Amino acid sequence: MTDELRTHYGDDTPTDARWYVVHTYSGYENKVKEDLEKTIENRNLQDLIIEVKYPTEQVTELKEGAKKPKTVLRKLYPGYVMVKMIMTDKTWYVVRNTSGVTGFVGPGGKPIPLTDEEVTAMGVERMQLKMDIEVGETVRIISGAFANFTGVVQSVDAEAQTVKLLISLFGKETPCELDFIEIQKL
Repeated sequence: MTDELRTHYGDDTPTDARWYVVHTYSGYENKVKEDLEKTIENRNLQDLIIEVKYPTEQVTELKEGAKKPKTVLRKLYPGYVMVKMIMTDKTWYVVRNTSGVTGFVGPGGKPIPLTDEEVTAMGVERMQLKMDIEVGETVRIISGAFANFTGVVQSVDAEAQTVKLLISLFGKETPCELDFIEIQKL
C-alpha cells in the first residue's frame, strides 16, 4: 500500500484495484456510469474507484424502411456496468447506493472480482495474461470455430498474447492464430 493511501484511508485498505460487475436497471447503464463518475469526483475517490464502463461493440443495422444501413454502438451486456475499484466499505457503499444500481454480481450480492481472463474475454480491458506454454507443446482450443480441437504450438507472442498452432483439419495440418484466452494447456 502506498503511504499516501494508507494515510488517507487507513491501514486496512487494500491497494489492488479489481474489476467488479454491477447490475443496473436495464437502459440505465449510461446514467449509472455518469452518476458514479460524478460521485467519485465530488467525494475525491479517484484513488479507490479507478474506472467505470460498459463494453460496447459497433454493429451495422438496417432497420425496416431505412434506405441505408446505420452503424451504432450496442451494449455487450445490457443491464450491467463494470467498475474497476479497490473494494472497501466506503466504495461498496458508494457504488451500491448509486441511483439505478440493483447490486453487485456475486453469490448473495457479495461482490466477487472478475479474473484477468474474464476481464479480457468480456472485452472490458486487455489484461496481460501469462501463458506457461512452449513451442512444440500440444494445447486444446476452448472457444471459437475450432473449439475442442487440439493443436501443436508453433510460436508464442507474449506481447500480442497470441499463439500460432498447427491443427489437423480434414487430415491436413492447418495453421491458425489464437488469443491466449482461447486455448488451454493439456
